[in-house]
Amino acid sequence: MQKSFKLISLFLVIVLLPINTFANTVDLKLNAKSVLLMEASSGSVLYENNAHESLPPASVTKIMTMLLLCEAIDRGEITLETIVTASERAKSMGGSTIFLDAGEQITVDNLLKGIAVASGNDACVAVAEHLCGSVETFVDKMNQRAQELSMKNTHFVNCNGLDDDNHYTSAYDIALMSRELLKHKMIFKYTTIWMDELRDGKFQLANTNKLIRFYSGANGLKTGSTNKAGSCISATAKRDGMQLIAVVLGAPTSKDRFSAASSLLNYGFNNFAVTEYGEKDEDVREIKVIQGKEKTVLAKVAENSSVLIHKGKEKDVKTHINLPKELIAPIKKGDVIGEIIVSLDGKNISKTDLIAGNTVKKKNIFDNFTTLFLDYITI
Repeated sequence: MQKSFKLISLFLVIVLLPINTFANTVDLKLNAKSVLLMEASSGSVLYENNAHESLPPASVTKIMTMLLLCEAIDRGEITLETIVTASERAKSMGGSTIFLDAGEQITVDNLLKGIAVASGNDACVAVAEHLCGSVETFVDKMNQRAQELSMKNTHFVNCNGLDDDNHYTSAYDIALMSRELLKHKMIFKYTTIWMDELRDGKFQLANTNKLIRFYSGANGLKTGSTNKAGSCISATAKRDGMQLIAVVLGAPTSKDRFSAASSLLNYGFNNFAVTEYGEKDEDVREIKVIQGKEKTVLAKVAENSSVLIHKGKEKDVKTHINLPKELIAPIKKGDVIGEIIVSLDGKNISKTDLIAGNTVKKKNIFDNFTTLFLDYITI
C-alpha cells in the first residue's frame, strides 16, 4: 500500500512541476534603470524590467547586513540586549550615521534600529566587527549567504553600500535577500518605525523610507542613494494576506524612487491575490494503520501553504486531499503520507505535503499474541 502511494506521489510531483508564472502584461513606464515586483510567499515575479543587471545598490545593501544579524540572533549567538562596543573604524564612517563614538557601548537592539530606520553606516560596521571580528570577514559571510540564496549577479565589498566598482547586485537578487529577511518577523518591529530616538532621546531618528507613513500596508524595507547608484529602494507592503516586495534601482530622484515603488505595489495589489489552503500542523484526518501498535496515524499539514492567482479567480481555486485509506507500520512522525493538491481551471498549480503527526511502531510477536488472546476472550 505504501509503495503504491509513493509511486502516485512521485507522479503528481512530476505533473506539478510547471507552476503558474506571471509575465508582464502592461508597461508601467517607471523612471528607473531596473525594477522588479515579487510576491513573497511564492517568490513569483509579477513584474520586471532589466531585473538581472548588476547595479550599485547603495544602502539597500544593508538588507543583507540585517539578515545576517537576525540569523545570528536566531542561532543564539547574540541577543537584542547584547552590548556592542563601537570602534574607531565605525566612528570614521561618513554618509548616513547614528554618530557612534569610539568606545561607545550600545545594544544590538539600538544598532538594528539605527540601521533599519536611519541607515547608519557606522552601525553596520559595529555589527560586522562584533559578529565576525572584522568587516572583511563579515563581508565574506555576506557573499557566502548571497551564493546560498542564488543571488547570481551580486558581489559585496562592504557592509553598508558605500560606492565601489566591485560592489553590485541586481533588482532580482535584492528581492531574494529581502524575501529571506521578511521571514524574520522581528524585523518589522524596526522597519515599520516612522520616528524614534536613541541615547535616551538625545538622538532623533526619522525613517528614510517615506512609504512607511504614506503607503497603506507598507512594512519595510530599506532605501539607498549615492551619486553612483541613484535613488534605490526595496519597498515591502502587505494587504489582505499578500506580502509584496518592490525593488527599484537607479531612479533619478528620491521622488521617482517612491513613485516607482508605489506603482509596482499598486499593480500587485490590484491584479493579484493570495489564497491560503493549509496551515502548518493543521489536523486533516486520521488514517488506519495495519500492523501498528496504534490503530491510526494523524495526518497534518507540513507547512503554511498558499497559492498566488490573478485577482477575481479566488472562487475558482479547488483543493483535493490525497491520502491513502490505510498505511502499514512502522510510521515515523514527520513521514510524508499524502498531499494537498491545488488546481485552477482544471490545472494543478500547487501542492503541499501531508505528514504523520505521530509515530506508530510495528507490532511484534508478543503484540500479535496479545491481540489474538484479547480477541479470543471477547468472543
